[in-house]
Amino acid sequence: MIVRMETYAAPQTTQVDRQDLAGIYDLYSQAIFRYAYRLLGDQDHAEECVAETFSRYLGAVRDGRRPENVKAYLYRIAHNWITDSYRRQPVSNILDMDMHADPQDDPEDRTDHNLEMERLREALRRLPAEQRLVVSMRFLEELSHDEVATILDKTVEATRALQHRAVAALRRMLIEQEE
Repeated sequence: MIVRMETYAAPQTTQVDRQDLAGIYDLYSQAIFRYAYRLLGDQDHAEECVAETFSRYLGAVRDGRRPENVKAYLYRIAHNWITDSYRRQPVSNILDMDMHADPQDDPEDRTDHNLEMERLREALRRLPAEQRLVVSMRFLEELSHDEVATILDKTVEATRALQHRAVAALRRMLIEQEE
């Protein structure tokens, strides 16, 4: 069964068969893991987030709650779990954005790139958590404004404003770091 991620809807019956759950897990687990890993910076915590996300989804399905947009619902659960994690303890490594560095790159270019990434990570660490989440969802996860708004339970305009403030703050911080 091939299902497009953006258009997958939860099954209509209260009883969800194992094949449907496996399909949902196969479609979304890697994306939820990447999202959690970028924000938490720790593989074990990211795996815990994925497990808890799907456990909560299964609980919701068993309780008869049928989300219209499974993808947004799962990201919302993961977002809440990550937010709770931020509250429990500070995050040491916010984003691991250099996961795809090419080992064939010139060492000098790689060093420059790594320094730039570290500057960006430091600036992202200084953003308020909600702005950091919007930046991650929009630019790293490449979610639409509508999807981000659904996940954060905000209006599209509010998430656009958060993104605008985050990008402006990042720009200011990066300019300050340069000087």
